Amino acid sequence: MTVVLDASALLTVLLVEPGRDNVEPHLMDAIISAVNLSEVFARALKAGVSSDDAQWILEGFGLMTISFSAEQAIETALLLPATRHRGLSLGDRASLALARREGLPVLTADRQWEGLDVGVDIRLIR
Repeated sequence: MTVVLDASALLTVLLVEPGRDNVEPHLMDAIISAVNLSEVFARALKAGVSSDDAQWILEGFGLMTISFSAEQAIETALLLPATRHRGLSLGDRASLALARREGLPVLTADRQWEGLDVGVDIRLIR
């Protein structure tokens, strides 16, 4: 494992968006929270990707999906005071909590994460 992927980072690959070149080299070694995988799947469906195609594509990335445990839920909630002013979602905080727990950097396309002081190496992909 080398990085944690936020939903926004994985979506750049799935939807062929700017920033994907900074994500693709990490796909085989990355981990993602089940919460973020659900976000990615939902956005793929909204973008017109069929359910079967989205599942096939996501499985082909070879990502390790980490279940969202009670411990992760608490860690995610504890990030709310430090992130509320930036409007981070539950999924955003789930990525940050996973990265902090694993001691890994997190890749994101969300600029509102820039400068957050939550004990995580946040890497903007664009």
